[in-house]
Amino acid sequence: MHEVDNFDLNTFARVAASFGCGRFGYVVTPNIDHLSRCQESATFRAYYRSADYVLNDSRFAAVLWRVLKGVRLPVCPGSDLTAALLAGIIGPNDRIVLIGGRPEQAAKLAAAYGLTNLRHHDPPMGFIQDPAALESCLQFIEAASPFRFCFLAVGSPQQEELAYRLKVRGTARGLALCSGASINFLTGVEKRAPRWVRALALEWLYRLAHDPRRLARRYLWRGPRSLAHVLRTHIVVRGA
Repeated sequence: MHEVDNFDLNTFARVAASFGCGRFGYVVTPNIDHLSRCQESATFRAYYRSADYVLNDSRFAAVLWRVLKGVRLPVCPGSDLTAALLAGIIGPNDRIVLIGGRPEQAAKLAAAYGLTNLRHHDPPMGFIQDPAALESCLQFIEAASPFRFCFLAVGSPQQEELAYRLKVRGTARGLALCSGASINFLTGVEKRAPRWVRALALEWLYRLAHDPRRLARRYLWRGPRSLAHVLRTHIVVRGA
């Protein structure tokens, strides 16, 4: 069984805006691949169960569950949420932490949204398996706390593990978001699917066509197995 919160983009943006800096919480945005990982890995499942908010990232998953299981699953894509927070909720002086992305991406983000208090750390490749690099990353986030938002843009499952470790350590304060490729989209490193493609729940196909070398394994090899896992999964919509 997997629990997903009953928040669409506009509703959760208001929740995030009022979260504050007095406590730590984190947001995960599962797609079909992530839900399959939950089935296969007890460790990844623990990251999700400890999350304060679980928001459905996938329009494709929403269509599947509605058609095949009669479950109406709200959609709150992580990339749309990141863009909405930066454009309409984050103030120029708010403390924002960005983990991942190149320095020029952080500078571009700060310039585009007028961020004067952005703290950026780009951990090395494979940092999650390097105790010293992982500790350095965790300490950077904790030293930047309290923050309004911390965007963890280092890919899954690294970002979920970071969020989980921060919660267990109990030092950081603010809301962390496992934001995946959203910073790449906002800074032009990756091109996002047009709105009409997203509306048809085909963003995954657009991304595969534009980056087959990196995404073929996820969508063509893991995809069918992930889909089989998800179709066997019982979804509970919290707060519906």
